[in-house]
Amino acid sequence: MLRRVRQSLRQVLFLMARRPGLLCGTIVLGVLLLLAVHFTCSHAKDVVAAARPPVRFFSAEAPVVDLYLGQLDQVERLRSVAEVSLIFFYAPWCAHSMAARQEVQQVAKNLAKQVQFVAVNCWWNHGKCRKQHRFYQYPIIHLFYRRFGPIEYKGPVVAPYVESFILRVITPLTYLPSRATLEEFLSCHEPRVVGFFQFNSSPQPPGYTTYLSSALQALKRDFRGVIRFGVVTSKQVAEAISLKEDEAVYLYRRFNSSLIFPRRERDFTSEAICSWVFEHLETVVQWLQPPGTKSRLLERELRKGPALLLFLPHNPLMSRPSPTLQQVADIAVRYYSCHNNNHSSLDKSSHSLCCQSLILPESSTSVCEVCLRLPRSSPTSSSVRCSFSSSAQGALQSYLRHCCLHRPPAVSVKTATSAGCSNLLNGYSPFGQYSACCRTVEPQLNESQAKEEPDLQRAPLTPPPSSIPPSSAPQQGADGITGLRCRTNRTLRFYVLDVALNWPLAVRLGATGNRSASLHQDAGARGDGVFATIVNLKDEVNYVLHRSPAATLTESLEAFISNFSAPYSLLQRHLVGEEDRRGGEGETRQHSPPRLLITELTTSSFLPAVMDLEKDVLLFYYTQWCGFCSVLNHVIIQLARLLQGNGTVTVARVNVARNDLPWEFMVDHVPSILLFPKYRKHSSVKFPDDLPITLPNLLRFILQHSGSVQYADKPAPGSSDPGTVLRAEFLALQREVQALRHARERLSQQLAQLWHDDRGLTFDALGLEAQNTELRSERRSLEEQHRETSRQLEEAARRLEELADASESLLNENTLLRVLLVALKDRTDVKEQVEVERKEAEQKRSHMAS
Repeated sequence: MLRRVRQSLRQVLFLMARRPGLLCGTIVLGVLLLLAVHFTCSHAKDVVAAARPPVRFFSAEAPVVDLYLGQLDQVERLRSVAEVSLIFFYAPWCAHSMAARQEVQQVAKNLAKQVQFVAVNCWWNHGKCRKQHRFYQYPIIHLFYRRFGPIEYKGPVVAPYVESFILRVITPLTYLPSRATLEEFLSCHEPRVVGFFQFNSSPQPPGYTTYLSSALQALKRDFRGVIRFGVVTSKQVAEAISLKEDEAVYLYRRFNSSLIFPRRERDFTSEAICSWVFEHLETVVQWLQPPGTKSRLLERELRKGPALLLFLPHNPLMSRPSPTLQQVADIAVRYYSCHNNNHSSLDKSSHSLCCQSLILPESSTSVCEVCLRLPRSSPTSSSVRCSFSSSAQGALQSYLRHCCLHRPPAVSVKTATSAGCSNLLNGYSPFGQYSACCRTVEPQLNESQAKEEPDLQRAPLTPPPSSIPPSSAPQQGADGITGLRCRTNRTLRFYVLDVALNWPLAVRLGATGNRSASLHQDAGARGDGVFATIVNLKDEVNYVLHRSPAATLTESLEAFISNFSAPYSLLQRHLVGEEDRRGGEGETRQHSPPRLLITELTTSSFLPAVMDLEKDVLLFYYTQWCGFCSVLNHVIIQLARLLQGNGTVTVARVNVARNDLPWEFMVDHVPSILLFPKYRKHSSVKFPDDLPITLPNLLRFILQHSGSVQYADKPAPGSSDPGTVLRAEFLALQREVQALRHARERLSQQLAQLWHDDRGLTFDALGLEAQNTELRSERRSLEEQHRETSRQLEEAARRLEELADASESLLNENTLLRVLLVALKDRTDVKEQVEVERKEAEQKRSHMAS
């Protein structure tokens, strides 16, 4: 075919070469065809329809000015005439904008007399808003307080939250006319800032506007307005918090010394005040609000350490915190109060304590706490944070290791007494000294575990004296949790979340029950709608609080926190299975009957099925995304068919991606196969990784390791006497205890060697410190020599400059003298010439006269 086309093309070219007129006619016809096509297409109509003009987004009855054409110039005009205005930028097609429309209309109906509500369509391409602003998401809410703004609202677009934020913008400051209102203002757990301004000299002091702007700056950073700003105008009220100077800003803190804004060190601007407050504030309970989209907010907070997450009903429009939140805040305050002497606003003590718990990895039961006592009159007590230098920490850790690890058991104390505490002078500051206390923290039990303790003590196996000390009952009263933060190395952070907005997250963490019941206000007041969990991201565990009906919320939380803080925590890790993932709203679902061939295990049915003493259990670990697991399904099915008539072998599988298992039953990769033989569940065997997973290999593996072949002398499945089994378990436990004793002896030897090495390192550090001191002295002498040499060089340079100036002046004078000499010489020559001419004239006259 291609050959024919080439021949035709050659013939056409040959004819055109013989007839040039035919070639010209072809070119003319092609040009005419192109022109016709061009004119035809240019007069064709557009096939793309023009965009429809936008329509009103808000209803006409809503008190919202809807600028659906994107008239941004009218926004400036409306904002200039209103004291507080809200600008709602939306896109008419955006589902989030449609959902927020009803919420904004509800808020506008409540606050129409105080706030100007304006909605702008920022998607219309012909509008001015679309041309000037490039928003990456919708809706966007901006608030303006007079000339200050915009204050972007970044919280949930829910009517109570939006209205609460607007009310905070309307009244950013709280007036405190008396001492009673001041003490009530400072009694809340939230951070508080007080400004003192006297309105006697002028209607409005110059610093008051700056202080007001700093409160609005804080709302820019935190839409919840957790930091409250108050203002005092009476000098007598200001003296209650030691404010004597006018235009002073006071930051109230519970656990450390309260601070006054240093006007000599920082500029008195709104940004500086806001940054200073956020830098030095103390947060007891922190609110969290995940945005609901891809964000690392929760991960950043959980990476800081163990966190106590409390989901509770919250109404942001309440003037005072809810009783449930107040209980949680009181628990957090007592948890952080290390010395039970919180710094109040009227504290007259002469010393302040800065405490820090030093981690000693050699011992998990010894906690050593170091406190630095600073006098209140010292120059560093009001402006410097509580800090320990690295060198001081090294020396203290060396001392505390000897204090905590090498003290005889009879000397270890449970309270801060003279036998367990020592005072160390602070060589780096003349104003304070260190106080080091070492003691032992014992685990605490809840009520159910305390009841089980006597039964455990009556067991036939008793631990040796060198093993773990017996647990004691939890301390009753408020002293059980007071200062617990400084008595343990597992410090908790308290976070509060709104259960109405974060219920799916609570379900994923283990919440059960009905969502509507948890959101009821009466349930929140009683503490029934509170869900509490401790998440430890480092250990990848979380614990859920299971409250007893007779216990109050405070008692349950205290026991929960105390059990977690124990050196050997008695809390059980919360496991999430497929039934928990399906039952998100707490409804009861009936479990599907087990399969005939392969038993499908979940989190709840795992231990009863695997720990069945009368059956050999072959367990297959898989996930739904594992391709190799899908390939092996037919092998597992064939094995189950062969063993279907055998009642002593169970073939089971578990989806480890959807079912959490205890750590001792997890595997490092999938697919994996484990065999749990009967009567020897502690001697589970893993299928070799280097062996192909085939049907003959699996049968050989089961016959080799099952309890019915190798351990035929074990009691039969129908035996009613469990004495032999208990005796075997008893012997196994004795062997484990003996192994633990040997391990303890080796560990003691290693600790002794480490202690000697540490002492050697301490002496080496002292020698290095002496060398460092000598080097410093030599450095100072070299610096003195350098300064003296620099001074001499500067003096020589100065003299050289003076000589250069003098030589330059002499050169100028020399030049001037030369000029004068030349001029004088010329004048002398002129005079001589004139004298000669005069003499010649006189000679002529005398000659003529003669």
